[in-house]
Amino acid sequence: MTGERAGAARIPDRDECLRLLREHGCDKEVIAHSEAVTDLALRIAKKCRADMALVQAGALLHDIGRSKTHSISHAVEGAKLARELKLPDAICKIIERHVGAGITAKEANEIGLPKKDYTPRTLEEKIVAHSDNLFSGSRRTSIEEAVSHLARKGHHEAALKVLRLHEELSEKCGTNVDWL
Repeated sequence: MTGERAGAARIPDRDECLRLLREHGCDKEVIAHSEAVTDLALRIAKKCRADMALVQAGALLHDIGRSKTHSISHAVEGAKLARELKLPDAICKIIERHVGAGITAKEANEIGLPKKDYTPRTLEEKIVAHSDNLFSGSRRTSIEEAVSHLARKGHHEAALKVLRLHEELSEKCGTNVDWL
């Protein structure tokens, strides 16, 4: 593992993250999706001057919970697994907060997740969440396609959150992240 932080667990490198995904039973599609999300997340992170090692590990491991379930609770299950693996808290939070552009405690309660705020807060959390929003499996989508998909499913508030996150990151990066 690389990227040691003072007083914190070490951030696993790319090979270690891929090994963890395989060891915990993530299928090839989840791993391919995670690698695609990571490639975009790293481009955004570089442009925004975010912590590259943290973004890489968080993006690769964001769907580790899909080894347990493909429901919305995969984020909660993934964070639980990451804590059991003694991964850095920053990675656990990326995994837990990566769904959409965030889920409030009220929304979490309504959809059956533990009542807690799952909104991405740090730049690295936002980058991973949004990179995930711009993929359908391993296929890159545009912000327009991502927002339209949510709106068609009746998730209008989620669509607005995704659009606002896109605008926030585009402003931080100084370019439309759709172009990265």
